[in-house]
Amino acid sequence: MMRKMLWAETGLKARLRLAAGALALSLALVFTGCGGGVVARTDTLIVAQGAMPTNLDPTLSNDIPTATLIFHIYDTLVYVDYDMMPRPNLATSWEWVDPANPDQLRVFLRQGVLFHNGDELTASDVAFSLNRASVAPIIGGIASMIQNVSVVNDHEVLITLEFPFVPFVNFLGHTALSIVNERVITEIGEAAHSQAPVGTGPFRLTNIVTGDRVEFVRWDYFWGEPAIVENLIVRVLADASTRLIALETGEIDIMLGVPPTDMSRIAGHPELTLFHEENFSTNYIAFNTSRPPFDDVRVRHAVQYAIDLDAMVQAVYLGALAPTTGPINSRVWASATDRLEPFAFNPERARELLAEAGFPNGFSTVFFTNQGNPQRADTGEIMQNMLRDVGIDMAVQILEWGAFLDASDRGEPDILMIGWVTSTGDPDHGLWANFHSSNLGAGGNRAFFVNAQVDALLEAGRRETDPAARAEIYYQVQRIIRDESPWIFQSAGSEIIGIRNNVQGFRVAPNQRHKFWTLSFTG
Repeated sequence: MMRKMLWAETGLKARLRLAAGALALSLALVFTGCGGGVVARTDTLIVAQGAMPTNLDPTLSNDIPTATLIFHIYDTLVYVDYDMMPRPNLATSWEWVDPANPDQLRVFLRQGVLFHNGDELTASDVAFSLNRASVAPIIGGIASMIQNVSVVNDHEVLITLEFPFVPFVNFLGHTALSIVNERVITEIGEAAHSQAPVGTGPFRLTNIVTGDRVEFVRWDYFWGEPAIVENLIVRVLADASTRLIALETGEIDIMLGVPPTDMSRIAGHPELTLFHEENFSTNYIAFNTSRPPFDDVRVRHAVQYAIDLDAMVQAVYLGALAPTTGPINSRVWASATDRLEPFAFNPERARELLAEAGFPNGFSTVFFTNQGNPQRADTGEIMQNMLRDVGIDMAVQILEWGAFLDASDRGEPDILMIGWVTSTGDPDHGLWANFHSSNLGAGGNRAFFVNAQVDALLEAGRRETDPAARAEIYYQVQRIIRDESPWIFQSAGSEIIGIRNNVQGFRVAPNQRHKFWTLSFTG
């Protein structure tokens, strides 16, 4: 089937030009105050987060500030709902060729779906997107099991996996496997597409102001239920206090990443609503295990013993989050947090281990984390004080989000703090990317952890089809990770979000893919 170009046939090009003009007028209303009071706005939703997206190509990124935007530009084949159940999306249905041996999946595609440039979605776009993703290093933990995707006909593809992989349908709902426009990427290249993406989602990109905001307009030819608001703006306000003031004054409608220190202020504000729910994330501190001193497990254990984790988490999160004992939190299937023993606070044992490892007088090191998340900076300062007591001099360095990711991709930090969301709900997603040796650096393994036994177990877990056997495999993986300590398991994550009361319809997504196109204003 030849790809249809609908510009002339439907007048779509002219309508898009008019929409851009309407957006410009709307933005003038957004950023013009009325007598110095609350900004006047009619049909524009403004969300603030702490970091710019790294880029807007789903295959070239795998971080939450980016995924938040990608989720609204593109569609995946399936949508994973709030209960982590896969639902039809660009795929109307799917079936395993042999359910007893789930390594080939037939996917039937929705017809009449339009990309934001007017191209019609075809099976070739789907095959191109997934084959491209399967060899992308940064999302290897999500897509590397895909061996090949072939076109059966205009609206059907066959996905062949390297091995039977039971949770694969849920993986198809990950934003990293969003469907892109084959023709656009082929013609303009990946770099240009990452800044000017063309998807099929409910909003299309209209403008990027680096370091400040990303602007979208409703895609009126969206195949599903169209967005209720006409415009979406995602503001980038790295300072949480600035985000909070903007929320209180009505400059923004939704504040992502509310610090626990501000929860009571939002909860007590008559015009605001606070959302606070545990998600699928783990906040962690990673050691660079590829070089001294943290290539020595005794040093890693010494740091574990030097930290009073309960006191740290209480001081940082004020009871909003709790310490955890494993790499995937208790909401994720096959989590072993109830079976793993935490490290006790024991500074004397820490000093003994440091002396055994050849550091009787301690050493100097550097802790890296990112702007936009004050709890991570606070963690660094508290950890700095605790480690000083056992002779370790730790500096704290805070970088802009993109610079921090670049540095951690290269393995520059000795110690870093970040988080991971097991957004498919399956333990493989939380463990493979972070601990398999094929994913060092940008692939997710920011501890540069290499352990042959962990590799073998993770590979076995991917191939096992019996749920009980898989759970036991993942328990063994988590036990080894606890004992080898490439991470300090700092806390189980939560979504803490502030919203103005006139915004209706918001619901917290445990995988942090919050829907903005279903929201509306009242009053």
